Amino acid sequence: MVNQPLLHDAANGDRRAQFQLYKRCFSVLMSVCVRYRRSEEDAAAMVNEGFLKIINNLPKYSPETPFEAWIRRIMINTLIDDFRKNRKVNELIENQDFTNHQNHDGLVDFNTADLQFEAGQLEAMIRSLPPMSQKVFNLFAIDGYGHLEISELLGISDGTSKWHLSFARQRLREMLVQSGSTHLVKEKK
Repeated sequence: MVNQPLLHDAANGDRRAQFQLYKRCFSVLMSVCVRYRRSEEDAAAMVNEGFLKIINNLPKYSPETPFEAWIRRIMINTLIDDFRKNRKVNELIENQDFTNHQNHDGLVDFNTADLQFEAGQLEAMIRSLPPMSQKVFNLFAIDGYGHLEISELLGISDGTSKWHLSFARQRLREMLVQSGSTHLVKEKK
């Protein structure tokens, strides 16, 4: 992805090197941000904020760590920091009504769903989840965090994290059924 001379020059304040690094990192960072933000504009703004943290911490980067994994971690932490900072405002603005969701007894094979749906459709379904459920689902199912880690990152209990994951999975099942993808929903035995 990037070479050591480019990282060295960017860490030493070379604006051209920083711009080259930005161009090389943009797609990786944007792929993380679009999973946590509802609009591309918000995701791009977070990419910029995260990249600034990457540049500021570049002298601390160790070549033993894969660079892509390092920048993904910084981006996820930036998104979580932004969530914490704006948590009260977001809760007031994005109040969701959970009472009208129908329950289905089916199970979804998400591996098969990945094969049948385009990535954009799956991303849209995940982005349509309530904000907290979306964050928990992304952190658990996509980024590989455990419930204890998620609870510490988001300032919620691990039980609440588990509830949001269960709720997100249920809503995704409902969306698959509504989209006519009933062949992806397995009946409970």
